[in-house]
Amino acid sequence: MKEVKFRKYCTLSGKDVVCGKDAEQNELIVAQSGDSESVLHTKAPGSPFCNIKGKATLKDIKETAVICATHSKDWKQNKSNVEIHVFQGKNIFKEPDMKTGTFGVKKAKSIKVKKEEILKFLKK
Repeated sequence: MKEVKFRKYCTLSGKDVVCGKDAEQNELIVAQSGDSESVLHTKAPGSPFCNIKGKATLKDIKETAVICATHSKDWKQNKSNVEIHVFQGKNIFKEPDMKTGTFGVKKAKSIKVKKEEILKFLKK
């Protein structure tokens, strides 16, 4: 069986972050997300689902939002600010007719990641 290689990051506070690279990996990210763990995705389709392992601080969420935005179609196509939705694992649902990598979400909060934050991250 082929090993899955997610994008992996660590926040400045030491929290592990795992992000999908495609629809199949996004399915796996959502499946392994804990009920109370933070999960992020862009408002627009075409981004990784990013899961912060454990209890995330607002700073962890902001850092992960920049990572999520950086790997999104929204950023790649528009090169401007990106809106990110933040939600808990327990608020993600899947209907039988939803295609691979697509989910519904209840109770999402929104964060705007500024173009300057993405450019700074990319220069690291």
